[in-house]
Amino acid sequence: MAVFIGGAWPYANGSLHLGHIASLLPGDILARYYRLKGEKVLYVSGSDCNGTPISIRANAEGVSVKEIADRYHTEFVVSFLRLGFSYDLYTRTDGSFHHEVVREVFLKLLERGFIYKKEMDQTYCEFDERFLPDRFVEGICPNCGSRARGDQCDNCGSILDPLDLKERTCKLCGKKPSVRKTEHFYFKLSEFQKQLEALVAHADEDGSWRENAIRQSERYLHEGLHDRAVSRDLENGVNVPVVGYEDKKIYVWIEAVTGYYSASREWAMLNRADYASFWDEDAVAYYVHGKDNIPFHTIIWPAILMGIGKEKALPTHVISNEYLTLEKRKLSTSQNWAVWVPDILDRYHPDSVRYFLTANAPESRDADFSWREFIYSHNSELLGAYGNFVNRTLKFIEKSYNGIVPQAEINQGIKNTVMELYHVVGKKIENGHFKEAIETIFSFIRQANKYFDDEKPWIQVKEDEVACERTMATCTYIIANLSQLLSPFLPFSSEEVQNMLKLRKPVWKEIEVGNLTLTCVKPLFDRIEAGQIEVEVERLLNQSKA
Repeated sequence: MAVFIGGAWPYANGSLHLGHIASLLPGDILARYYRLKGEKVLYVSGSDCNGTPISIRANAEGVSVKEIADRYHTEFVVSFLRLGFSYDLYTRTDGSFHHEVVREVFLKLLERGFIYKKEMDQTYCEFDERFLPDRFVEGICPNCGSRARGDQCDNCGSILDPLDLKERTCKLCGKKPSVRKTEHFYFKLSEFQKQLEALVAHADEDGSWRENAIRQSERYLHEGLHDRAVSRDLENGVNVPVVGYEDKKIYVWIEAVTGYYSASREWAMLNRADYASFWDEDAVAYYVHGKDNIPFHTIIWPAILMGIGKEKALPTHVISNEYLTLEKRKLSTSQNWAVWVPDILDRYHPDSVRYFLTANAPESRDADFSWREFIYSHNSELLGAYGNFVNRTLKFIEKSYNGIVPQAEINQGIKNTVMELYHVVGKKIENGHFKEAIETIFSFIRQANKYFDDEKPWIQVKEDEVACERTMATCTYIIANLSQLLSPFLPFSSEEVQNMLKLRKPVWKEIEVGNLTLTCVKPLFDRIEAGQIEVEVERLLNQSKA
């Protein structure tokens, strides 16, 4: 089976924060799981280096767009590597290969009659003497009354046109923009209303899309789809491939989502491989993002695929997370109210970050990151439950058996539980229920600790050596299998365990523990002192005031 996994493309206009990681982490869990199962996986994403957000940052700093894009793309690559994200290709939208594929898709839509020219009204700043990109226009959302930018309201999720906004102002100078006529290309989104209704209804029936994706998509469809501009007067991006219009750029909402397709083809070119199997009707396609990106993945991208004749490659699974808040407050990059990824990774174990953001993921409603809960979950779950079980078992074997794992019969009840875990956890991962999956594993870890305590091997080793050998063999069997069950979630500590046990490359099935000799046994995690909570909260408060 071919499994395509597309992670949303972060804008290369600022550092990644934990909200980004909370929405993107499911993609890596899926990729690691399906590879363990032996499936053919293609996991792609990249930095969005085109469009307005980067221009805004470049203007503010007085540097080139390329300098901003290069800076943050490099930081993203390093951050994802440090977090263990296992992309098959992480690329960028300002590359020549992406531009070529986007132009190809544009021309295909034009050739098939799904793109047409139309004169339109567009906001124009008389002071700055320029047409304004949508994100350069700010105002009041007509639907919910919140502050919004010209392309989308983050509060209610509405896709907007700058002319929809009330009390419009130019982000550059703060003045009220005028409205001028200009000619642009439009995409016949309205033509796909019925097909998209059928797609969403099917996803609702089989539960393959998250509930928020279904409901938000239904809302757009109920309101009726309107044709949308696919070109804009922008400084950076993909040139429109039509004579006389080369100074215009292909709008980011059609260009960025095409990145999934262009990245697949770029991966194939770089690896001399075939990408076609990931884009046919037999492929499973996961799209992983935050809820603010839902309409682009459930309405616009499927319509584009239908428009270029790839209706058999539509999203089969939409993994759209709600928002992550920070200390009960909304994340705000402008107010520096965020936990930045490079910063947290300088001080904490990457598996601690991955564990917390999975066990407390905003899967069906907003979830909160607090330093107190983060540190408590590390100490009680990763260190206290999992790390403690691994360490006391392997240290006992080192001390009592010279590091050679006793060969004895494994407790049958535990064997049955482990074999069932592979099935149950696997299904939860496939269906996008990552919180339930990791909680199921940690529930078993707590049972494993109880088994160790009930068997009392420190007494058995003196009074019943045969029973002690069975206990230690069973506990080692548990650890070996936990290192596989947890590897999609906690890749770094899982690899450490596998190295200590000298296990072969893991696969998603029960490990039978044979003749094992331990090596380099050491604790998986260090305790974080409770006083660190106050230190981190103080750091956050000071950072936001700076």
